[in-house]
Amino acid sequence: ERKHLRLLEAALSVSSYTDKIDGNTSLSKPKRTQAQLREICAFLTALLVAADYSAGKELVDHHNFKEHEPFFQTILEVGRRHKVMNPEKLRGEYGKLVYLLQDSKLPEVSEVLELDVAAPIKSVYNYLSSRGAAAVLSDNLITVATREIIADGVKDRYQLNRESKDKHRAIDILADKYASRKIDSEEIKLCLYSIGDNHSYLTANRDPVEKMIAYLTRYFRPDQIEEGYDLSIAGGEGGARLSHSHEKQYLYVLQSLSLWREIAHDMFRLWCLSEEDLITADNRYALKNTGQGMQRVQKAPRVSTAMRNILHSTQQRCAQMAARGGGEVQWIGSSVVHLGDDNVPNALVFIDKYTQVASILNPIIIVLRNLPRLLKDEIVAEYIETTFGGIDQLIKDILLDFFRSAFDGSGADNFYDAGSCIDGRLTSAWNWCQHISEKPFYPVFKLSGFSSFDGEFQK
Repeated sequence: ERKHLRLLEAALSVSSYTDKIDGNTSLSKPKRTQAQLREICAFLTALLVAADYSAGKELVDHHNFKEHEPFFQTILEVGRRHKVMNPEKLRGEYGKLVYLLQDSKLPEVSEVLELDVAAPIKSVYNYLSSRGAAAVLSDNLITVATREIIADGVKDRYQLNRESKDKHRAIDILADKYASRKIDSEEIKLCLYSIGDNHSYLTANRDPVEKMIAYLTRYFRPDQIEEGYDLSIAGGEGGARLSHSHEKQYLYVLQSLSLWREIAHDMFRLWCLSEEDLITADNRYALKNTGQGMQRVQKAPRVSTAMRNILHSTQQRCAQMAARGGGEVQWIGSSVVHLGDDNVPNALVFIDKYTQVASILNPIIIVLRNLPRLLKDEIVAEYIETTFGGIDQLIKDILLDFFRSAFDGSGADNFYDAGSCIDGRLTSAWNWCQHISEKPFYPVFKLSGFSSFDGEFQK
């Protein structure tokens, strides 16, 4: 699979599929179909030639694509699965792959190709159940065997080593217990490691949201306003498009972060639903200039339903938390979920937006965590003291600016596209990131090791 992945990534990196298909808007429908067939066939042929020269030569001579359908399904599925498990990878290449698969499902294209290259993504459950080993998922040891061992600074080295030994012992026990003629112990271990990868994903993408919620509840209270740290915002001031009191803004930020946490927790399921919406023959797209360039506007019924369910459960959870505190709090802002319109043209754009939440929050959390280390340098310590009044005030200044300006409805061309809708909350956060260099605490960000919110794009 690693060999297939490297081959697919190399082929996609030099492909200009979307430029040739979507970039030329003057193509008539027959010529567009012809271009899609030509580019898809060329891409598939290149994959086979690079993997097996003799088979590729035969394909070039006889155009027998159907005979090599299993190879195409396997190599493309590996790339898609790798992307789901590692959202930071294949950032440019994945879009080309999905749009190529999307076009391969069009009736006018599939009738000529006579093959289906989009196989379902493999999952641990399907892999185990097809080999009669699904019982491993119900075993009591599964929790120990798949947990992530985190050096969080609280656990000592002895405890970490003990947890690591317990984990590997549980993996070995499960692998030996459920191994059979249909599945060997190494395959079971592979499945357990894959489940562990999911826990690692949650640590990297859900935990930053939980940490930011902890910062909010630690340094601010909805019923008390510390002098100089009022969260209230007013529309028209500082680019804000919303007007909230201190208490209302506190709840708005808390509810937004809670929603992001639930989305991150359920991201793998949302991703699979997104691919189902994107790569289906009965859900055509329309090429349209949405104000963000030419986009494939396509409905996403599966993801839309899932998002509404997540939103509803988050709203109920927030209401229950308020009730336990003796209050009654309604959902702050709009509940509109943009999908399949000019704001979020299709499920691919939706997935791309919400996998960036950790990219927004992680750098801020890392800076806040590194601030006390800066005090070891006397010059930097004096700068922080004279400019911000100390390390605690600096932390609160950064959080105050983020909780106010990153959740103020700004960041879009008009009020409808930004505001307080579900998608607009993330748009405002990205807008704050774009203006980080204008903030008075930006030098401290740089001193703490901050480089950017976007990370390395090519890897």
